Amino acid sequence: MAQDAAAGATWSKDPASHCEFVSPISLTTGPTYWTGACPGNKASGLGMLRRRDGAQAGPAFYGEMQDGVPVIGVIDNEGYRVGRFSNGDIGGSPELEPQDRLDAFHAAAKAARAVGTHYAKEGNAASARHYEEIAQQLDMQIE
Repeated sequence: MAQDAAAGATWSKDPASHCEFVSPISLTTGPTYWTGACPGNKASGLGMLRRRDGAQAGPAFYGEMQDGVPVIGVIDNEGYRVGRFSNGDIGGSPELEPQDRLDAFHAAAKAARAVGTHYAKEGNAASARHYEEIAQQLDMQIE
């Protein structure tokens, strides 16, 4: 199913880990990094795709990936783009079901917490706190 959603999509590779993934169109082009599991060299599970321009953090996708393909989540790029992966982007479907909106924000908040846990395990308390704050902001979108 994930491969069907990625038909015709361009695959990217994390410059550091070499983990492969399809980047949603809304992240725009540039070096993109995956924070999360990478079984079989494909981004999978809850995590974050973050585009970077040098030291400057760009837009981010928080959500669920399967075999390198986004499933559902939120792109944070000066506002939220929400939903399932369709037509090469998050929220790529013209009609967003209310349940998909809720599910996307839930997945994104869980993903941001998973990223925070990743940084906490690395001893990076500041980044861990930052991603917990992002998770709280995402949670507020569904309250």
